[in-house]
Amino acid sequence: MKHLVIIGMVVPEPGSTAAGIRMMQLVEVFREWNYRITLLTSAQPTAFSADISAVQIQLNDSAFDEQIRQLNPDAVLFDRYVSEEQFGWRVAENCPEAVRILDTEDLHFLREARRKAFSEGREATPEDLSNDIFIREIASILRSDLSLIISEFEYHLLISNFKISEKILFYLPFVSEYPDHSFRKFTERNHFISIGNFRHEPNWKTVLELKKIWPSIRYQLPDAEMHIYGAYISDKVFQLHNEKEGFVIKGRAGNVAELFEKYRVLLAPIPFGAGLKGKLWESMMYGLPNVTSSMGAEGMHFENLWNGFIEDHPAQFVDKAVLLYTHEKIWNSAQHNGFQILENKFRKLYFVPLFRAFLDDISQKLRQHRTENYLGRLLSHQSMNATKYMSRWIEEKNRRK
Repeated sequence: MKHLVIIGMVVPEPGSTAAGIRMMQLVEVFREWNYRITLLTSAQPTAFSADISAVQIQLNDSAFDEQIRQLNPDAVLFDRYVSEEQFGWRVAENCPEAVRILDTEDLHFLREARRKAFSEGREATPEDLSNDIFIREIASILRSDLSLIISEFEYHLLISNFKISEKILFYLPFVSEYPDHSFRKFTERNHFISIGNFRHEPNWKTVLELKKIWPSIRYQLPDAEMHIYGAYISDKVFQLHNEKEGFVIKGRAGNVAELFEKYRVLLAPIPFGAGLKGKLWESMMYGLPNVTSSMGAEGMHFENLWNGFIEDHPAQFVDKAVLLYTHEKIWNSAQHNGFQILENKFRKLYFVPLFRAFLDDISQKLRQHRTENYLGRLLSHQSMNATKYMSRWIEEKNRRK
């Protein structure tokens, strides 16, 4: 039995975050391949963590070296570039035969570029991409044997704009089986919903956008309510609660499949971000049409089909939200579009066998694969290993204390 070690800064929470869903999908894939799985993390599990055993590790501590040698994995999966920065060099030194896989989740430098541009009231430019996170994240991708990219848009961005070799990238989005079509009908549903993890800044900004446009929707649909769900809701979110306006902060969601089936339309005017939006993928999975922004739909639509409408202008967003909420035929068509998108862009059988073949090929030709990745070799040279020597310095400093 092969052994996969996952190194992450958190224990996955699939009920709280899209990142948690993503990680548990990867866990399930490797389990199907009969891998034994060990999760190493410096974080403590929460009441909402997935049912996966976690082994505690310390940052900047050479005790990790012996831990990873004892585990002797066939592959190591780093959850985001910060995990690879912290532990990648230790894995390379102590388990040189292990394939090092980076799951980017989304491109953090892209999200940061868009966040900065949004905060300054302008569109992001190519120059915004060259931020500090860009340098660190691209270096992490180049050092890894394989990086998993969740968004088709980001996959092509890396190849076209930054000339990253396709040999070290694999496009692997959220994956689904053939979707169930037996959901509640249009007439059995009411109200609008939005959902998100509020430790993720774009979700907070999305709710602020909803607060601005909701009065215009409410004016046309006086019996409708806007319900906001999410993990880790802070006081500033609860301050937006106003039952008279029909703007209701609900708190953490329970079973998303059961929850989504009660609502008629999901609203997600996402102003910035990166990767794929878990809430929109789930809205297709559970038969809930939505209205979102072009940022929200990025990398998800298929042949101009969408599970509702894509609008960036506030007035048009309002119009489409009302239209989708009030016209059953349009709503039914939108729901069907969601099923079509899932079938054509996220079907599990389209991606998982290719992923296994890709990984097996790298594993069998690992030395050659690394030799051909000359930029990765360059960045792994001791003269470029600032993170390694910083970690050593911190460890020594802590020891002397």
